[in-house]
Amino acid sequence: MNSCEFVTFISTLACAIAKDKTQEELNILSAFFTQLGDSLATISACGSDNE
Repeated sequence: MNSCEFVTFISTLACAIAKDKTQEELNILSAFFTQLGDSLATISACGSDNE
């Protein structure tokens, strides 16, 4: 998958997840995925001990 395809996939996935969600639910999901992404980036930067 090239970078443009990946961006399209992520945008499509976000739209699918957001469908029929309230503003509060979207805020919670946004915070959840932001924290998940930040935690994964920290783990990656520090080196994973999970191998």
